[in-house]
Amino acid sequence: MGKSAAHIVWDWNGTLFHDNDAIIGATNAAFVELGLEPITLERYRALYCVPVPKFYERLLGRLPTDAEWEVMDEVFHRYYAEHRVRCGLTEGAAELLAEWRRAGRSQSLLSMYVHDELVPLVRGFGIEPHFVRVDGRTGPSGGSKAEHMVRHLQALDAVEPERTVVIGDAADDAVAALHVGAQAVLYTGGSHGRASLEVVGVPVVDSLAEAVEVAQELAA
Repeated sequence: MGKSAAHIVWDWNGTLFHDNDAIIGATNAAFVELGLEPITLERYRALYCVPVPKFYERLLGRLPTDAEWEVMDEVFHRYYAEHRVRCGLTEGAAELLAEWRRAGRSQSLLSMYVHDELVPLVRGFGIEPHFVRVDGRTGPSGGSKAEHMVRHLQALDAVEPERTVVIGDAADDAVAALHVGAQAVLYTGGSHGRASLEVVGVPVVDSLAEAVEVAQELAA
């Protein structure tokens, strides 16, 4: 049996999809519900973490109650759905996806964005054919990607975790990768700043092009 080909599992929000403005706007809309001051992108990227209620705890000094979380979560997703239409793919993303596919390598997409909204969004950008599988979140929001990653890789044929690299913008992407025995590269253009990512102990890069280069080396 020969080695399987290198495989990339891409994250969506903040990685392939450059939606920082919509994320910050939706977060601040949710904060209004609890009387919190608006947050800047820089502060968001310094404090953001998963599970999301822990992020709110860092700002509130306490965990939100179940009732508060439900209200904030609903407001966040309603605002985000309205404003994501002004967001586009990260610069160079479509070309990188096409090049990886032309090289005969496989790639898939795993996002914590709700599945039924993710799929038409990806399809609308014309990039769905580049992926062997596209999975969004099913079930409640706010949790970790780790168990979703287990199911995602189990659904893929001829993909070995040790030759799989997760490319994402959050520490939780690396946690999910390590959970299944894969490797990770973290990109600084999304939800976390460099300082927040470097503590994870995986390669950190400033562009998706560099992320793909490092992924190829890691999976060799």
